[in-house]
Amino acid sequence: MELKIRKNGEVYIIDVNGEMDLYNSYKLKELVMKMLEKNVKSFIINLEQVDYIDSSGIGALIYICSTIKKMNLKLAISNIHGSVKKVIELTKLMGYFPIANSIEEALLMVNE
Repeated sequence: MELKIRKNGEVYIIDVNGEMDLYNSYKLKELVMKMLEKNVKSFIINLEQVDYIDSSGIGALIYICSTIKKMNLKLAISNIHGSVKKVIELTKLMGYFPIANSIEEALLMVNE
């Protein structure tokens, strides 16, 4: 799994590339925690290049989402598709995660 960070105004977009599984989902958690320490307030997690997620990947997303919500910061998860979308639907988390269909839609959500 590769993580790339890019910035759009005050919003940090994390592009996730690869599989979010037991072996590497902690990397995303660590990255977000480091960014929170640096007072980043708006995040988009772009899952466009993620074709596989397991329970630890879902756990990492839940942890990130709940931490950001507790701190009253902004988060959107964009471009969920295929088996990743199925897993999130099966775990009944579509309503829990702030999901956007595109980066553009996610930017609108976090800039509100």
